[in-house]
Amino acid sequence: MTPEFIIGCGLIILGAISTAWPSPRDYITRLINLEVASFGLLLVMLSFDETIALLTFVAVSGVSVFILVRVIGKKEAVIR
Repeated sequence: MTPEFIIGCGLIILGAISTAWPSPRDYITRLINLEVASFGLLLVMLSFDETIALLTFVAVSGVSVFILVRVIGKKEAVIR
């Protein structure tokens, strides 16, 4: 097992736990914790050296972050 794989698995577990039970319960904290888990997934894919998987992950991650930020903005606008 490579160091990227071990660190990636640790980040996935840490990010999933901190996303499920965030310390301050707001949307920005969950988004940041979700990005920690996605960075862990990126390291796991990098350990397998799959170029197509990495490019697909980067594209999907960029789109999903854009959508999540829009949803967070709309939810905060409704609350205020």
